[in-house]
Amino acid sequence: MRYEDGPRHGKEAATVYSSYFSRMRILVIGATGTIGKEVVAALGKRHDVISASRHKAHERVDIADLASVRALFDRVGRVDAIVSAAGNAAWKALNQLTDEDFTFSVTNKLLGQVSVARYGLTHVNDSGSITLTSGVLAQQPMRGSAAVSLVNAGLEGFVRAAALEAPRGIRVNIVSPPWVSETLKAMGQDPSGGMPAKDVAKAYVQAVEGTERGKVISPR
Repeated sequence: MRYEDGPRHGKEAATVYSSYFSRMRILVIGATGTIGKEVVAALGKRHDVISASRHKAHERVDIADLASVRALFDRVGRVDAIVSAAGNAAWKALNQLTDEDFTFSVTNKLLGQVSVARYGLTHVNDSGSITLTSGVLAQQPMRGSAAVSLVNAGLEGFVRAAALEAPRGIRVNIVSPPWVSETLKAMGQDPSGGMPAKDVAKAYVQAVEGTERGKVISPR
């Protein structure tokens, strides 16, 4: 990353902003999802983005499958940053959640993203970054969110600890999105109670281009 010294104003500020960061090679996992595609759009304005997802993206990956994660990194090679906006967890009342539901949730969104971070560390360049995704239900649970809240809170704890041990100046952070407007609409609920995915994506840009380390970043 390149930083410019001194205050700038007007057109000069805009020119500096466009060259403020060196162009980075960024892997976005979950690139075809509601949030992921907006992250790709936002980061793609200034960086070279490699899109990966279970479906539709150029690079295919299933984060719940360790072999698939390893194969992705072998194909992609070195990158300056990794963003994971992937993973699923079961949404059911506690008395309806089965052993299989908890296993699925932990294996997919929790351990899947942990694997992305663990194996990704050896593929991120010095002073690069890894950004994972949790969600508001880690801090504000509701009925039906037991498995989701478990996974999100676990991810946030992992990131805080992993950031302390990440080598070569690599920063590890996590974005905790609120309810997303597009998701609420798809569920048949009022989208005004959420945040548009395009605005949520700004938090991922902050994580990649900023200086935070071991932080839970909540879009505002």
